[in-house]
Amino acid sequence: MMNERIYIVSGLPRSGTSMMMQMLASGGIPPLTDGARKPDADNPNGYFEFEDVKSIEADATWLGLAVGKATKMVSVLLPKLPPVRRYHVIFMRRDLDEILASQKAMLERSGKIVGESEQDDLRRFFAAHLRQIVEWLIKAEHIEVTFVKYADVLSQPRRIAGALKAFTGVDLDVRNMVDVVDPALYRRRSGAG
Repeated sequence: MMNERIYIVSGLPRSGTSMMMQMLASGGIPPLTDGARKPDADNPNGYFEFEDVKSIEADATWLGLAVGKATKMVSVLLPKLPPVRRYHVIFMRRDLDEILASQKAMLERSGKIVGESEQDDLRRFFAAHLRQIVEWLIKAEHIEVTFVKYADVLSQPRRIAGALKAFTGVDLDVRNMVDVVDPALYRRRSGAG
């Protein structure tokens, strides 16, 4: 089983994982998704989620369906991936201020008020989690990882698509991947870029 590739798109919430899933799907790697979560104002092109991913610790049998496909997984679940398989992880990186602003806007659209202290707590949690998960990803022998900056996808989509073609080992359609990148959806920009 060690030679069967499973492509995992991961990162913090609101880091560009749905956009990356759309790019891979357009390039030629089919997504593993159930379509349960419908597109909305926050992700007008869809979420590309597969509900069974959330229960990986209790039941990882769905991984058989993921071979040769792209699967979206929130970063806190990555250490639950059974080491009996090989995974190619595309880990999205985005400025923390942008992530927090995007998440706050999404929560407020659903009627939830997010206070400043909650934002500060979340920032500390995300920063600590990122340090831990990046270190773990680099050391994990069953994982090959590439780190992709959200801002780079939007400013240099052709370069990123070419790099992903090399990383995945799949003859991806770079033109199709570039065509789905929509800079108009980059709505929460920090001064840091």
